[in-house]
Amino acid sequence: MKEILTATNLSKIYVNGEITVKAVDEISFKINKGEVVVILGQSGAGKSTLLNLIGGMELLTSGSLIIDGEELAKYTAKQLVYFRRHKIGFVFQFYNLMPNLTAKENVELATELKNNALDPTTVLKSVGLGDKLNSFPSQLSGGQQQRVSIARALAKNCDIILCDEPTGALDYETGKEILSLLVGEAHKYQKTVIIVTHNSALSEMGDHLIKLKNGKIIYDELNPNPKPIEEIEW
Repeated sequence: MKEILTATNLSKIYVNGEITVKAVDEISFKINKGEVVVILGQSGAGKSTLLNLIGGMELLTSGSLIIDGEELAKYTAKQLVYFRRHKIGFVFQFYNLMPNLTAKENVELATELKNNALDPTTVLKSVGLGDKLNSFPSQLSGGQQQRVSIARALAKNCDIILCDEPTGALDYETGKEILSLLVGEAHKYQKTVIIVTHNSALSEMGDHLIKLKNGKIIYDELNPNPKPIEEIEW
């Protein structure tokens, strides 16, 4: 399989006066195109910082992070903006939808500056929201709002979709529906999906599992037989 991401001795260090925190501590790993990757760790493990580094929202302190053949450490601020806009789709825990825009308009907003974006209406229909195109976020349930968020990420037609605790604000059954949808749509559109979570039960759902503790990788293995979301309990 083709590698889409390679991290080598990747570090992110925060300094506040005399206090130094190694949020990500010289980690190395590879991710292949089309994988569903679960990054697992408890609070403070460094998983959200790692996600922010991959998404170009944080600057690495040292090491190398190559995504789709490009070294992010060499990017200027302007290049990072372009990278986030054209290379990465984001699915957040709390949806981050514009409250004054409809579901369709929220997706359209994310695709306006992309030449190869997918049709917002088509993608919203594919995530089961064909009858909610003109609904505002306040008129949608939490699960429906997360579906809009997933549609927004998919419609950007980026190679990588980053998901930060995508079921954290949802009830159990809705969370399972969202994960099943996310994995199914990712495979349908041939996207690499990276899911950050503290829920160890989700470790079985991915093609690739990475576990973090205190900023270091303690486990990094491929999973030849991912478990269907329907069979996972937590």
